[in-house]
Amino acid sequence: MAIATTEHYRAYTPKPFTRAERDSVTILFGGLHWRIERVLQAVLENSGYRARVLPIATKEDLLTGREVADIGQCCPTSFTTGNLVNFLRGEVKQIGAQEVAKRYIYLTAGSCGACRFGQYHQSYELALRNSGLDAFRMFLMAQDQLDQKAAMGDGLDLNLPMTLGCLWGIFCTDLVQDLEYQVRPYEVVPGQTDAVVKDSVEYLYEVFRNRPARTPYKAVFWHLTTPYFTRALREVYRKFSEIEVDRLRVKPKVKITGEFYLQTVEGDPNYNIHRWLEAEGAEVYPAAITVWMDYLLRLGLQRFEDYSGIEKGARLKLGLGRVAQGIYRWTFNRLRRAMGSLPHEIPSQFELRRLAAPYFHSRLDGGEGDMLVGKALWAYHRKKAHMICELSPYSCMPNTMSIGAMAGVIGKYPDLLYAPLEIKGDAEVHALSRCQMILTEAKKRAQREFDDVLARTGLTVDEVRASLDAHPEMKRATYRVPHGDAAGTAADLVLHVADRLGRR
Repeated sequence: MAIATTEHYRAYTPKPFTRAERDSVTILFGGLHWRIERVLQAVLENSGYRARVLPIATKEDLLTGREVADIGQCCPTSFTTGNLVNFLRGEVKQIGAQEVAKRYIYLTAGSCGACRFGQYHQSYELALRNSGLDAFRMFLMAQDQLDQKAAMGDGLDLNLPMTLGCLWGIFCTDLVQDLEYQVRPYEVVPGQTDAVVKDSVEYLYEVFRNRPARTPYKAVFWHLTTPYFTRALREVYRKFSEIEVDRLRVKPKVKITGEFYLQTVEGDPNYNIHRWLEAEGAEVYPAAITVWMDYLLRLGLQRFEDYSGIEKGARLKLGLGRVAQGIYRWTFNRLRRAMGSLPHEIPSQFELRRLAAPYFHSRLDGGEGDMLVGKALWAYHRKKAHMICELSPYSCMPNTMSIGAMAGVIGKYPDLLYAPLEIKGDAEVHALSRCQMILTEAKKRAQREFDDVLARTGLTVDEVRASLDAHPEMKRATYRVPHGDAAGTAADLVLHVADRLGRR
């Protein structure tokens, strides 16, 4: 009789990354949009590391991810695992598997829970093993800690200067991205905005790469008080001022929300939704990483709220947490002012929680929790957008819950245009056609809003254009048009001109 032997499961234990390897080992990372990835590379290099951003994920990466890992995983996992594997396969062809394992390590995000974010390790481990790269080193950056810290070694020092550099990099690139999406749909010279953004991000790369070295505690004080970053953003603002725009083009404004990866990345993983919407005649209001991090701060504060009077020190921690969140928002607004206060403000997390409360419990914190519902209602009530586009991975539980909650929202506010798109990675026609149906109504709404504003002010398009011609500064991308009682940029511009002419 044949005797079957069973090999016990062995946890993935990569070889430690040591301080002595810093000069010879390159840290690989990716999964965000290209602006922040470039600046994070500068932060790592400033801290003494070699860093390289992985290529933008493609449909080929999706297929590879399904081939080498669990075929039932959601598309963000397939894209990211396939992206890493395809890059490593290319390097293996040039230098061999042994050298790849020696020269590179990979850092990625992770967290708790039963979804892909909590199972990243297993997906990557399976993909690496099936690709013959068992010796390759991969480490997870959890939301609250560095996973496998003991096994990782002393190679990566997550000190305060590096952490603050990453945080300020997120602030700065969020502001640049926001202004970029406000300007590009209205640029007079096609391609000028992209050229300015590329130049600006390379400039910020040098700014962060040459950031002065500080001891941990001095770094905190320096980052909070230095004009170093505000000067840099004023220079970016100057670069944008060279762009001429025509804001009288009537375009629906579409707010992007959804699962973190899909709403942040730009490219095949979300069907190039940002560029597709622009090509269809919309203005995109992108999702900021800054808002997501503010949400994480709020989650921490909620625990202290719940335990105040029960757990020792909870009230003190709540007070200190609120101070930290206030400093966080103050810092973002300080940098925003350096950009002429043109990028959108951070919505109040407590307002988002209040708006979402009747439809989604604030203590259900999977994914982006109640924030998805809150952001949709915030954009609707404050006229920040004509339409909400929520991007969800196929069968993602947190997003499925938010979509279910939005059914109650739509029942109360039937004129809220909401497009929940389930992203599978290979069903582009279905998702975009669904989005296009709702976008068509958003276009009609934007045009009606514009026509209504013209009627209310008694102005004609020719009169408004004549006023713009008489004041060329109003055609600059950096001219600030106040947000009035309209969602559309063109309608707000007419209201602003009416105010200037005394015709409101």
